[in-house]
Amino acid sequence: MRNLLEREKDFEVVGEAGDGEEAVRLGSELEPDLVIMDIVMPKLSGIEATKLIKQASPSTAVLVLTAYNDIRYIIGLLEAGACGYLLKSARSNEIVGAIRAVRSGESVLDPAVTHKLLQRVVGLVKEPGEVQTSGQLTPREIEILRLAAKGMSNKDIADELFLSLRTVKAHLTNIFNKIGVGSRTEAIIKGLREGYITLDDYPRGEGD
Repeated sequence: MRNLLEREKDFEVVGEAGDGEEAVRLGSELEPDLVIMDIVMPKLSGIEATKLIKQASPSTAVLVLTAYNDIRYIIGLLEAGACGYLLKSARSNEIVGAIRAVRSGESVLDPAVTHKLLQRVVGLVKEPGEVQTSGQLTPREIEILRLAAKGMSNKDIADELFLSLRTVKAHLTNIFNKIGVGSRTEAIIKGLREGYITLDDYPRGEGD
């Protein structure tokens, strides 16, 4: 991983930890822009380490990179403050892209992780035509929400729809405000619950 990151001119690796306690110590002392976190580690789990790092350094983003695709871990890490969750099956360019996205304030979820997360709320999904929310989304906003649900970055969405990056960010801000959420992940879940999007809008991971 270090070799991969050091090939990127705009990345600087400032520390490496061998266990959860060391991750918390280094995260608190160095206050890095981003921590790449695993889940199962000696001494302290990734969930607990993430909570403590976010308490000590709220501005530090935590990106989870793990082999575990268990819904308990996914929810636990997101609730602890992680803003991204990738599986170790991700390609090198996907990892680098996720790091850049998280650094720019985006949330990043592996498509397989997104699908598992959404399956937890599928029982709350409204049927098409039952959408009832205080701020109705426009067709363009729904389109952007669906693309975000597929794991596309703001830049990818802008390229897909021939929009400027600023316009995409403005649309996402409007979406968040209208449906009362603060992140992409929350927007996707709320969009599913409100009937704006369905599980068919998401790529499925292997075995799903």
